[in-house]
Amino acid sequence: MPKTLLKLSCPDRVGLLSRITAFIAENGGNLDEVHQFTDSQAGWFFTRMAIEAETLRLPLADLRAEFAPLAADLQAQWSIRRESDRMRVVLMVSRLGHCLADLLWRWRAGELGCDVACVIGNHEDFRSTVEREGLPFHYIPVDATNKDAAFAEMERIWGDAGADLIVLARYMQVVPAAVCERWEGRIMNIHHSFLPSFVGANPYQRAWERGVKLIGATCHYVTADLDQGPIVEQEVIRAEHFHEPADLLRLGRDCERQALARGVRWHLSDRVLLHGKRTVVFRD
Repeated sequence: MPKTLLKLSCPDRVGLLSRITAFIAENGGNLDEVHQFTDSQAGWFFTRMAIEAETLRLPLADLRAEFAPLAADLQAQWSIRRESDRMRVVLMVSRLGHCLADLLWRWRAGELGCDVACVIGNHEDFRSTVEREGLPFHYIPVDATNKDAAFAEMERIWGDAGADLIVLARYMQVVPAAVCERWEGRIMNIHHSFLPSFVGANPYQRAWERGVKLIGATCHYVTADLDQGPIVEQEVIRAEHFHEPADLLRLGRDCERQALARGVRWHLSDRVLLHGKRTVVFRD
């Protein structure tokens, strides 16, 4: 059954949930799924509601307009959208294709409720893979002499594509701070480490040198602070004493695929709510 999704966060107060659900009921909405959480330390309330679209009496635009005064009174950040309105995603890749291949497979299999607009690479390695899927591939090389111009071209492509989410599928370039600010909460990265440990380059080698017993990967939003954006999902696997660095790379890539796919899926279904450096994730 078609659903309308309401996502909201606001300062906590008594009676929040009843006011929101009363609004939905007054407009004929039958709640199919409700998640809510109150962060008592931050004094902040979070909710995600899936409403049976066919029971609502108002068209979507009118429903938003009617909800706006209540949201303003609650000082809320919010969105209301049809679940069937698929987000548009741009994938970014460098020279490691395991996350790209996994996301494309899941997209084709219908696991990701989105439209992939295009893929951008700073190398040509995966052009044939992408074009075989019937998707545009844009090659934009990046080096110290052209970084500003390269990212300006990428932002133009993102805008022209109507992108709702940019996914760095092992895209190995640091996104400029100004771009991070303009696209806050809309650029998702997979870091090949269980952050906050081993930020930056070569984390598996450094993990092996430390003799860690667990390695992992972290899906997070990109901010101006390298590898310190709000964490969406993490995946771990046990490392044994006999594992060499190459074994950690192999095991870690499995973690990367899984953590990134889950993070992307949850973002696409409005299950991730941002609050400062933290996220609330209503898992499916």
